[in-house]
Amino acid sequence: MEILRIENLTKVYGSGENEVRAVDGISFSVEKGEFLAIIGPSGSGKSTLLHIIGAVDRPTGGKVFMDGEDVYAKSEDELAVFRRRQVGLIYQFYNLIPVLNVVENITLPVLMDGGTPDEQRLSDLLATLNLTDRKNNLPNQLSGGQQQRVSIGRALMNNPAVVLADEPTGNLDSKNSQEIIDLLKLSNKKYGQTLIVITHDESIAAQADRIITVEDGKIVSDRRTLEAE
Repeated sequence: MEILRIENLTKVYGSGENEVRAVDGISFSVEKGEFLAIIGPSGSGKSTLLHIIGAVDRPTGGKVFMDGEDVYAKSEDELAVFRRRQVGLIYQFYNLIPVLNVVENITLPVLMDGGTPDEQRLSDLLATLNLTDRKNNLPNQLSGGQQQRVSIGRALMNNPAVVLADEPTGNLDSKNSQEIIDLLKLSNKKYGQTLIVITHDESIAAQADRIITVEDGKIVSDRRTLEAE
């Protein structure tokens, strides 16, 4: 079942001689529960693509359909709701609120949406992420790996349609990097979570079901991995 469809997506910065086509006519679809890695050199357009999928940045042209809905047919207010409910974003630098503890950071998207956190889901996530004994800690009382686990919990708390991770291990050592990827893979299998990871690390990409390679804003390769066979 298709969860995401991208049609002829473009993102252009500047004009004339200064025009840069960060995303240049990209089209692909993602199945529900798929783990997709998008790789490419720095400046290839992969992060721009991710931000457009997550409704953080508007495209210049083309369409994004999430769960059958035309994302950019929505108003700005509707897009804000869409980001809170349908997209879980994980960044390289965690983006935690320093004055909020672990539980407060994880449940923030639910509270911002006017909802009440699902206590059973919260408890399950804390256990899965090995954060139960750290739930009252502030971000500055956690290691880098623990902070990234909190950001994963925050992304998963609302059970979004798609989790988007932008270089989620880029700020971690190799041991913590693999632990984070293992947790993302667990969320993919345990919760049936659709997962799209931007990475420059081919060993991480090889653990996905599928790898899309982007260069100069275009898809140059789209292949299944041995992991998926």
